Amino acid sequence: MLSIYGRPNAFCDRTPRRRILTAGGQGLLGLSVPSLLAAESVGLHHPPRVKSVIFLLLFGGPSQLETFDLKPDAPEKIRGPFRPIASQTPDLLIGEHLPRMAAVSGLYRVIRTMSHSFNDHSGGGHYIQTGHRWHVPVGGGFSPTPKDWPSMGSVQAWCEQSAATAEIPASPPYIVLPNSLGALQERGQYPRPGEHAGWIGPRYNPLTTGIGKRSVEDNPYWRDCTDEELSFQISDLQVPDDVNGHRLQKRRSLLQQFDDARRGLESSGSQRAFGDFQKHAFELMTRSAIKDALEIRREPDHVRDRYGRHLFGQSSLMARRLVEAGVRFVTVHYDCVDGYSWDSHRNSDDVRRNLLPTFDQACSALLSDLQERGLLDETLVIATGEMGRTPKANAQWGRDHWSTLFPAVIAGGGIPGGSVYGASDKDAAWPRENTVSPEDLAATVYHALGIDPDLRIPDAGNRPVPIVDGGQPVLDLWS
Repeated sequence: MLSIYGRPNAFCDRTPRRRILTAGGQGLLGLSVPSLLAAESVGLHHPPRVKSVIFLLLFGGPSQLETFDLKPDAPEKIRGPFRPIASQTPDLLIGEHLPRMAAVSGLYRVIRTMSHSFNDHSGGGHYIQTGHRWHVPVGGGFSPTPKDWPSMGSVQAWCEQSAATAEIPASPPYIVLPNSLGALQERGQYPRPGEHAGWIGPRYNPLTTGIGKRSVEDNPYWRDCTDEELSFQISDLQVPDDVNGHRLQKRRSLLQQFDDARRGLESSGSQRAFGDFQKHAFELMTRSAIKDALEIRREPDHVRDRYGRHLFGQSSLMARRLVEAGVRFVTVHYDCVDGYSWDSHRNSDDVRRNLLPTFDQACSALLSDLQERGLLDETLVIATGEMGRTPKANAQWGRDHWSTLFPAVIAGGGIPGGSVYGASDKDAAWPRENTVSPEDLAATVYHALGIDPDLRIPDAGNRPVPIVDGGQPVLDLWS
């Protein structure tokens, strides 16, 4: 038998690279790769724990001391103005403005010890969505670049499309709601890195919906939205209600005219990849299952009221509709529309009046709804920010950036609820035990999806690059 030794790097189906090379050698002796894999599939595969992931990113950094790691015995300047309330989970005190989350804490586990050293929003947002540190472009800046690491959703899309037998899958593998991160921020579009495909190419970018705001000062996350606002149509591919699939196919010639006009400019690989991405998005819009899922008005009023008619509530409901339609990875951004929001430097008023109540309503409804529909066991739900807040408040009773400790809510996929993972120090400043890095979180998500965290995918130079560098799945979350 021809054996290949070395580190057992793996492919998307959890088949180690060493095994593929071994199979290649055995092919010389009459045993093909397919037959070898068929013979050893039981030993090489483990079934994914979940079908889908819903990732709720509370951008700006919620305070651990006002949410899931209260310290009532700490000095007043640290413990803050909010009182703790009991939950269904023993020894878990929750901030008083999260009563619904306290009532359903039996459905989720709290990771108290998320931690990293990238004390910046763009870098932290990239880090938490990719599992890799962000290399700030020359001259600084905040925008995503083609050199960024691919998001977890994009890696999932790469794996799914690489393994697909059909050119266009039944459902898009990765969707971002309600907007690309930064699209509604106070100073206009302010794109942030993290959600994109980066160097694996734009064809693996998410399909992204686009929902506007009424004015520069408007924050739709904090108010009820009308049905007219909640279009949830894929950006740049919005289709009138009276256009059926047949007429939509006829309109393809309009897109072709644009393609003809720019054909002379399409010389780079990235531009060709974007054309493939646009074609893919167009094909998906002709599929009734996805088009129907994006129609929020199909939901009964009492369900929509349960989630909250604000943008975060309706986006969380849309995430549930999309995983029901077969989407594997859905990211819901709770963005900093006003320039601060979860980035609560100024004071705790917005946190108390708007941020905590809207998150409380939407996240508790999502978890309960998934449970009642029998979907929670097959859906991994994560809610977290990209950082936490300083243990000591500032003079305005706001809290500043603090990335060395912040919480994450994780539920579904067989993870037992009603429990806490990890412990912080007395001031909620540093992890005391069971630290979880963004690399560990990414490895855990990949493990749940059935993607080997040791997977290596080819970069632009066709060199194998690990999807996670140094992180390990936190398997204790399932115990």
